[in-house]
Amino acid sequence: MAQQEIGAVLILGAGRMGGAILTGWRRAGVQRSLLAGADILVRDPHPGPLDTQGLVLNPPDEALIQARTVILAVKPQIWREAAQAVAPFLAPDAVIISVAAGVASGALSEAFGGRAVARVMPTTAVAIGQGVCSLHADQQTARERARLLFAPLGQVVDLASEADMHAATAVSGSGPAYLYGFVEALEAAGVAAGLDPAQAASLARSTVIGAAALMAGGQEPPAELRRQVTSPGGTTEAALKILMGEGGLAPLLEKAVAAAVTRSRQLG
Repeated sequence: MAQQEIGAVLILGAGRMGGAILTGWRRAGVQRSLLAGADILVRDPHPGPLDTQGLVLNPPDEALIQARTVILAVKPQIWREAAQAVAPFLAPDAVIISVAAGVASGALSEAFGGRAVARVMPTTAVAIGQGVCSLHADQQTARERARLLFAPLGQVVDLASEADMHAATAVSGSGPAYLYGFVEALEAAGVAAGLDPAQAASLARSTVIGAAALMAGGQEPPAELRRQVTSPGGTTEAALKILMGEGGLAPLLEKAVAAAVTRSRQLG
C-alpha cells in the first residue's frame, strides 16, 4: 500500500491507549514517513497530556472527511456515542481500526456505515515501540492498513478468528496489569520478609526487568529459563513448590484469564 493511500488519521480518544499510540508513532517517525506528513486529527474533549506538535485537536466536523483511517480508542462503554458523532462526516472509503476491548467487528461496521473494520488489541508499551498488538480483520484492506500503522509500535500477531480476540485481550491486552500486580506483590513479600520498602521495590522491579530482557534476548522458552535458575534443593525450588503447586500460579492465571474473557464477551 503506497504512502499516499494512507492519508490523514483520525484518533477518537486520546487517553491512556490513544496517547500511547500517538507517543509511539512520534518515536517511530510515523507521521514523517508512513503518513508522509499528513495530519493526525484527534477528537477528545478531555485529552491526556500530549505533545501537540503535528496534531489537530478537536477539528470541526467538516474536517473529518480528510481522514482515511479512524482509530477508535475510546472506552468500550462509550464507543457507540463516539461512532455516531463522527460517522456521517467520514469519507466512504475510510478504514476503521478499533482498539476497544470486546466490541465486535459487525457492530463496528454497522455503526460506521458499513466501512471496512480491523480490530487491534495493543499493550501500552506501544508508546516505547515494545508493544504487542493482536490483529484481526476480514477485509484485506483493513488488515493491511492496521498492520502498517501498528507494526512500527512493536510485534503484531495476526489472529485467524475474531473469536480469538477475547483470549488475546485476556492474555496480552490485560497481561501487563498481571505483571505489575505480581511485582507489587513481590515487593510486599520482600517487606514482610524484613526488607526496607525502598530496597524491596528496587530488588523486585529490577529483577523482573532483567529477567524479561533475558527472555527477550534469547530463544529459550520460559520453562527452560526457569529450570536454569532452579537448583535442586535450593531456595528457588522451595519457593516454586508454592508458586507452581496446587492453587499456585497456573490455576490462578487460568481463572484470571477466564474472567477477563468473560468480561470481554460481555462488553461486546
